[in-house]
Amino acid sequence: MTHTSIPAPPLGLADAADLGRTPVDITAVLDHLVTQADTAAPTSIGFPGAVDLDHREVMARLGHRLWNNIGDPTDTGGTAHTRILEQAVIAWLADTLTMPADDRWGYVTTGGTEGNLSALHAARRRLPNARIYYSTAAHYSIPKIIEMLGARGVVVNAGVDGEMDYDHLAVGVRRHRRWPAIVVATAGTTMTEAVDDTTRIHAVLDAHDVPGRHLHVDAALSGIPLALDGRLRLDDDSGIGSIAVSGHKFFGVPTPCGVVLIRDSLRRHGNPVAYTATLDSTVTGSRCGLAAALLWHAIATHGREGHRWRVSEARRLAAYAVDRLTAAGWPAWRHPHAFTVVLPTPPASVRAKWLLATDADVSHLICMPGITQGQIDAFVADLTDTIAPGGGPDPGHSHLPRSIPRPRRASSPTAGIGTP
Repeated sequence: MTHTSIPAPPLGLADAADLGRTPVDITAVLDHLVTQADTAAPTSIGFPGAVDLDHREVMARLGHRLWNNIGDPTDTGGTAHTRILEQAVIAWLADTLTMPADDRWGYVTTGGTEGNLSALHAARRRLPNARIYYSTAAHYSIPKIIEMLGARGVVVNAGVDGEMDYDHLAVGVRRHRRWPAIVVATAGTTMTEAVDDTTRIHAVLDAHDVPGRHLHVDAALSGIPLALDGRLRLDDDSGIGSIAVSGHKFFGVPTPCGVVLIRDSLRRHGNPVAYTATLDSTVTGSRCGLAAALLWHAIATHGREGHRWRVSEARRLAAYAVDRLTAAGWPAWRHPHAFTVVLPTPPASVRAKWLLATDADVSHLICMPGITQGQIDAFVADLTDTIAPGGGPDPGHSHLPRSIPRPRRASSPTAGIGTP
């Protein structure tokens, strides 16, 4: 009698990746990760990462070795680093933001959170007794950083559209007017991509005569598009002391990274480290030179005009998405500058397929460069299928979409940003 062996079922990813197993099927694990990501990509429209730029040349040429940009970007020691490319990235961004050439410093970070930490650490070293003001729509890293710094935070309300409530800011500043103020403005809030108006923030600080100030802009999402528009500026008239942007959002770099820029006159310079022959001026010390090369490549490939075109196409698609959703009976809106489209939270069946960002009754999709009209049409079709032909919900869906809060005023919230 012949016995036929039954092949063992394929291992799940967690079991296949278990380093206690012998042998480990490395190829199977990598194949699983790539297949999983490729399968999810067409319906991943809720989180900000551009998908239109091809970074494979840099990864192929540089990805086989360590590129360590240890120390300050201006250091010249060592060989396997990309500090020259990092300096070029910093100069390009600072020029795009019209930052004074004689009062700028920055570096490539691990992302927006490190950029915020670096900037707020520099501000607090100069203003150790300052209260740090941030809105309820600010990024989750801000209260975490305030706790890390041992500082005192003051929470400011945000409107339903995500923009800071300047009257409530005035209440907080008045209560703490004896202390210097560090204010975190956001250029692109997490859920609605709202932009805080730095002109109005400065007006509040002026009205209460605070004894010292620092204005930091967390511009992880919208900073580069707004800078390319000329609507976000860090010139001498702006009164902005620092800014943080992400590199893996608008530039779609395949590793988390970002850039922080701080006015050189507002920071303490780093201490020399003898054995590395570098200045210890950054948060992490050793830094990813590959990220700097990827950012440089993204900028060099398209230049300012190419990236302006990417901005306009993303906004065009976002406007299209609002029109399609609204016409389908699913009310949606966006800020005039935004890639982000805000809508009532879809039913669970839609969210099981489409990766959206959701906060209670509100969700959003983000029309980052590379997202296509076909993806928007497919998403709207799936939403439409949840509503019965007669206008009522399909079985299993408890409600139709409700109206959601819209921007408080028709004009762009970016008006005046960077100009007190």
